[in-house]
Amino acid sequence: MEQDISALPPTTVANSSKTLETMKTPHLASAVLLFITFLVGVVGNGLYVWVLGLKMRRTVTTLWFLHLVSCYLLFTLLIPFFAVYVLLDFHWVFGLAMCKLLNAFISMGMFSSVFLLTLISLDRYTLTHHPIWSRNHRTMPQARKLVRGVWVASFGLSTPYLAFRETRVVDGGRIACINNFNISGDWNGTKTEDLGRMVHLAIFVFRFLLGFLLPLCTIVGCYVRVGLKMKEKKLAWAGKPFKVMVAAVVSFFLGWLPYHLYHGLKLYKKEVPELVTGALLVIYTFTSCFNASFSPILYLFVGEKFWQVFSMSLLTLINAAFVDDLGSSAPESCGRRGSEVKNIKEDMV
Repeated sequence: MEQDISALPPTTVANSSKTLETMKTPHLASAVLLFITFLVGVVGNGLYVWVLGLKMRRTVTTLWFLHLVSCYLLFTLLIPFFAVYVLLDFHWVFGLAMCKLLNAFISMGMFSSVFLLTLISLDRYTLTHHPIWSRNHRTMPQARKLVRGVWVASFGLSTPYLAFRETRVVDGGRIACINNFNISGDWNGTKTEDLGRMVHLAIFVFRFLLGFLLPLCTIVGCYVRVGLKMKEKKLAWAGKPFKVMVAAVVSFFLGWLPYHLYHGLKLYKKEVPELVTGALLVIYTFTSCFNASFSPILYLFVGEKFWQVFSMSLLTLINAAFVDDLGSSAPESCGRRGSEVKNIKEDMV
């Protein structure tokens, strides 16, 4: 979904035809994956936000996951723009402002989800290793401040897209939404080419460290310590909690490594064949799809409480619909169902 000025081929007819033929299958596959992600992600994440935001008692844990799923929902809502971009052979039809804003929001969704996963891991660690400190400091006001800090930091780290993302007319009259790291209106200026490479490298390293490597080390470190504590206390080492930890680490690693590998190889465009970068484009699109649409299942649908609240909330809606339409005596059953939901919510931690 991302390109930079150095990734574009020379604007010759032969080169353009060759590139189109080479990238046709990866582009089509990526677009299909993007549309599937949009459909699954909007429906699934929308339901998760509805249950977490309206049907479950607000706790620190539900607050973490509510904002995490909101990140995924933000990501999926922007996907159709980039799916159309890929289907049109990277011809951008939405204008310069949307080019800057949409890429900034995509980046903000990536950073905020990564930071929230890290925050959840640290929260799990403090709960198991520092229970007394958690009891005194793990409060809703503090959690809200941390969440606001995550969103502000994510927006700040995404602002380079507002500066470097631009539109440019390329071969065949296409308009590309790409990064111009030359910091100049002269796209091919030799004076700014070296500076552009340095800026590109700096942004890649910065994004890789803060958006992948450091969070990954933190997440792995936290869950290793939590796992050791579980083993020490002879808790369910091979049960559901440990499986969730493993799923969290594996999904994080598989979800974001291809993304950063793809953009890292873009720094060596002359040495890396286009077939390789095209294949990585499909791979990282698939893993991004998995993270945006299916990762919430790993984190939210792991407890019976959530399933009970979800199913009873749907039953309550159905009962309410019959009451409005038929005027039957269903209010009593609705009241009983509502009390059941309330009891479940009170049991949530």
